[in-house]
Amino acid sequence: MADQLYLSLWYPNFRLTSLGPALLGVMRQFNLAGGDRMVRSASAYPISWNEAPQYQRIYDEEDGEAAAPEQAVPAALELLHDDFAYEFEMTWELWTPETGGGLDPIWRKEPRVVRIAGFGPEFDEGAYEQNGQIRVDFGLDTAFLYEDLDLDPEAAERVKENVQMLVDFTNGVQQHCGISSRLLWSESGESLAQKLIARLQQVN
Repeated sequence: MADQLYLSLWYPNFRLTSLGPALLGVMRQFNLAGGDRMVRSASAYPISWNEAPQYQRIYDEEDGEAAAPEQAVPAALELLHDDFAYEFEMTWELWTPETGGGLDPIWRKEPRVVRIAGFGPEFDEGAYEQNGQIRVDFGLDTAFLYEDLDLDPEAAERVKENVQMLVDFTNGVQQHCGISSRLLWSESGESLAQKLIARLQQVN
């Protein structure tokens, strides 16, 4: 069953004024791991996710409005408050199977949205303690497992390539972003690593 996948990051001696540079550092590693360099949208939420955003901007790449993180992050963080969260949408291309007609799937790279959020210390009653000062939302873990497919050697290779991008990103953050700890987790609490090992053992 598909599960929402997150990466939570904590920083030593974190201050709210450090949020912008921290977000930029994570976005840089995302780009180096194969993600798109441009920000698709930016939002600033007060108090909790249930509130309407106080700031929101959607960048339209076709209209020449796609924004580099160096522009999008400072614009959103002009409203810098302890009880705000700042969310940025970016994309990366992951292998996706096209199935139909009983034929073998055709694999293509398609964009998937990744949401990178930074939390003020008082947002959602101090939710950063569980979520991290920065949380990366990868969406559903489907692209890293494809549990509904038979894993022939080609499918296994595509899944491994998707997983490698995830590994490269998390390792890049670990090595270059000055974090004190990280946690890759899912809403169900199941271990992605264990699910991956079990899945890849099914290769013919």
